[in-house]
Amino acid sequence: MKLYTVSQINRYIKNFLENDSFLGNVAVEAEISNFKLHSSGHIYFTLKDERSAINCVMFASYASSLKFMPESGMKVTAKGYISLYEKTGQYQLYVASMEPAGIGALYMAYEKLKARLEKAGLFDAEYKRPIPDMPKTVAVITSPTGAAVRDIINVSGRRNPNVELVIVPVLVQGENAAADIAGAIERVNRWGGADTIIVGRGGGSIEDLWAFNEEIVAKAIFFSEIPIISAVGHETDFTIADFVADMRAPTPSAAAELAIPEGSELGNRMTTLLRRISDRLTAKMRESKMRLDKVLSSYMLKNMPDMLMDNDAYVGELYTRLTRHITTRIESLRLSYKNCLDNIENRSPLNILRKGYSLTTDKNGKVIKSVKDINVNEEIDIRLDDGIINAVVTGEEDIIDKEEKL
Repeated sequence: MKLYTVSQINRYIKNFLENDSFLGNVAVEAEISNFKLHSSGHIYFTLKDERSAINCVMFASYASSLKFMPESGMKVTAKGYISLYEKTGQYQLYVASMEPAGIGALYMAYEKLKARLEKAGLFDAEYKRPIPDMPKTVAVITSPTGAAVRDIINVSGRRNPNVELVIVPVLVQGENAAADIAGAIERVNRWGGADTIIVGRGGGSIEDLWAFNEEIVAKAIFFSEIPIISAVGHETDFTIADFVADMRAPTPSAAAELAIPEGSELGNRMTTLLRRISDRLTAKMRESKMRLDKVLSSYMLKNMPDMLMDNDAYVGELYTRLTRHITTRIESLRLSYKNCLDNIENRSPLNILRKGYSLTTDKNGKVIKSVKDINVNEEIDIRLDDGIINAVVTGEEDIIDKEEKL
């Protein structure tokens, strides 16, 4: 008997499962359990019924196209193929698409996404921007061949042909429609030449309108710097885009009427505005004239010459008094300064020397104040007014003893 490795066995079983026509394309309806959303975007879960369970994986490339967020306990229909994960030897369902099971599956997905976006604040009124009253350019994101674009063009031409329409063609239905619409919104924002954006299409079933219920479209509308009017479907059809947009129009024609002001209406508004400006200017001029007349007739203006003469005399008197005060103060400071100089001069030792006195110090510069401060034969310096005498002490005599002798 030939020996095989585990890898060889697993690879053989994997090839067997993938080549089976039945297992290569299966649809399974069951309940989700052990749901896990990996940071990579891959989804791992188990599908189970009353007696059995099967492991499942949905890679990020497929999971990104889901129209709802799966969760444990939800009953779904999953489509894909059966294969083997060689590393563990477990077979599992590789899911390519998934939707809630039963009647109204899309409606349930719509309600779940609506509740989640509403909780995140994407519908809040505080983020709604006003639609410009007098736009120069309106970008229309829709199908270039549908009835919606024709209705918008007709209404725009009738109301105000001076407003420029820029048609941005997109898919409005099908698998790639949501990404196409979101990309068009981002491109118009990068261009920056539009004052208003209309995003819309004609009515249809929930399946037909589903691109406008995608999260990617909702976020593109929410983050748009340009105000957006959503015009999807008819009066009774509401999409996620309607709730996120700055304004919702029931039809594309109604969106054009909201975005594009009527020419005659603009003329009337301009006439009214000019009349208001004229009335305000007239009132302002009348008020200014009344104030001017009041100033001209006031007591102060009539008596201005006399007041100026009085003020001139008063200022002259103040100037004389100030000059006198400053002169007196300067003379007082000058005398004080002279007295200080005289006082310093009188107290100066050099001034005393000029009167015939002298200053005696030893060789270290210490002043000799008594005969007891010096010894015989010690050198001394005698400072006079005009110089210094170097001398040697030959003797000393107490002045008191000398007086007694006399």
